[in-house]
Amino acid sequence: MPLDFKITTSETNSVPVISVDGEIDIYTSPRLTESIGSAMANHPKAVVLNLENVHYIDSTGLGAIALSAENLSTQGGRLNVVCTKPQLVKIFEVSGLNQKNVNIYDIEAEAVKNT
Repeated sequence: MPLDFKITTSETNSVPVISVDGEIDIYTSPRLTESIGSAMANHPKAVVLNLENVHYIDSTGLGAIALSAENLSTQGGRLNVVCTKPQLVKIFEVSGLNQKNVNIYDIEAEAVKNT
């Protein structure tokens, strides 16, 4: 597993916030899925996924995010993603996830507020 990958889980105003640092790919996406799954254990209205320190997402990583968003949706929740890097925002737009069950925000405070 790459040494430059890190996941930090915290809580802001009772909203789980998962911050990722590094690349989300075939090697790291299982850890991301596990972290989001753990955050869903208490059935929150939303989970915030902060991708500000992510510089690459492959199809496996995008699939993990999509599956997590779908699982949250079936529980009546949503996935709020913090992402400002144009190349990553484009991935969400091209995949259509931003029009289904993933909300994109520029600022973590806004993502938490809109839960």
